[in-house]
Amino acid sequence: MSDKYAGQAGGDVETIVGPSVKVEGEFVSEGNIIIEGQVTGKIKTSKQLRVEEGAKVNADVAADSAVVSGEIRGNMRLTTTLELTPTAKVYGDVTTKTLIVSAGAVLQGHTIMDESEKSKGKSGKKSEGYDESSVAVI
Repeated sequence: MSDKYAGQAGGDVETIVGPSVKVEGEFVSEGNIIIEGQVTGKIKTSKQLRVEEGAKVNADVAADSAVVSGEIRGNMRLTTTLELTPTAKVYGDVTTKTLIVSAGAVLQGHTIMDESEKSKGKSGKKSEGYDESSVAVI
């Protein structure tokens, strides 16, 4: 593995889609994924997804966490965290526990910050709907 990726995703990168690569279809991995090129279809990983600046993803995404610097057009479901850097553009609905949005990032869609057990009220019922304050368009 190149030194370029040594510090990313805990240094445990399993798949890298290079800048000249185009992938179409269902992309499933049990390891960390870094995308620098183009992916169309579906992406699923049990670990971290990184979408680098200049990368274009037209896919629904399911991952433990994601750091986005490029563009994603599709819905995202993250188990833990979504981080949008200043160059990120996400067009689609997002479900995550923690959302980090840097100034300059674009997020267009509904955002659900699901805290699972924490979101249940004293009545034991999960809160319904979403709070408009959890939707960030910068």
